[in-house]
Amino acid sequence: MEPLEAAAAFAALSVETRLRLVRLLMAAGPSGLPAGDLAASLGLPASTTSFHLAALERAGLTQATRQGRQIIHAVRVAGIRQLLGFLTETCCGGRPELCGDIARLLPPLPDEDHGMTAAFNVLFLCRHNAARSIMAEAILKRLGGQRFRAWSAGADPGPDPNPEVLAKLRAFGHDTTGLRSKSWHEFTGPNAPRMDFVITLCDALDGPACPDFGGLVVTGAWPLPDPAKFTGSDLERAALLNELYAGLERRLRIFVALSFASLDRLALKRRLDDIGGGREPVTAGGR
Repeated sequence: MEPLEAAAAFAALSVETRLRLVRLLMAAGPSGLPAGDLAASLGLPASTTSFHLAALERAGLTQATRQGRQIIHAVRVAGIRQLLGFLTETCCGGRPELCGDIARLLPPLPDEDHGMTAAFNVLFLCRHNAARSIMAEAILKRLGGQRFRAWSAGADPGPDPNPEVLAKLRAFGHDTTGLRSKSWHEFTGPNAPRMDFVITLCDALDGPACPDFGGLVVTGAWPLPDPAKFTGSDLERAALLNELYAGLERRLRIFVALSFASLDRLALKRRLDDIGGGREPVTAGGR
């Protein structure tokens, strides 16, 4: 840690409320706490708590991660350890007999700062939930790791997914065991997982209106051709499926790389629309 970084961290901790927040988050551990719980524990207005949490995050002492519909705050243990290490690394000029070798009280710093893992629920929709949405579900399950949970559904689901699509997914190394065609109504009941993103993959969902998945869901439209309408020889249809897979994978790679913590719902909506239109979103750090 550089002296300027240490000074910024100490400045952030110079306010009693922030010290109390850090202690609460240290007690909570890696799972963290919602901002509302922190505000209630300290008896502070939500806006005041958010102001202090933002200062701690800028100093590298805490981190905010979206989990479902909540923003969870957790202490950055690596940041705290670096700050303590900065204080103790020159202890007594290397003479531990004078200070008890304070620096050795800290175990070795891990290679990575294993913080919280965001858990975004993503639902892909198309008319029959037999091809495009099935393919997107499988791809995101591979690309998303623990940060994303993928599902798919349809307005008028067929009995089974498209066999050619399943064969293509298996050829690309996907496990297709749990993939099935299902109605979007499975995701509207009180016990259904709450969606963060709902992405439609066809030009238009004819028939019944799309269900209400909640006021906080971010929607996007990525229109793609329907494999059921592919014609030509087996080789030609296989080539079209390859193109469809590649297009979905490219879009989903861009999607999972978005800076979710720094984007509000309207900005995320614009990013989804950009991806659906074949335009790679521009972030502060470049493309």
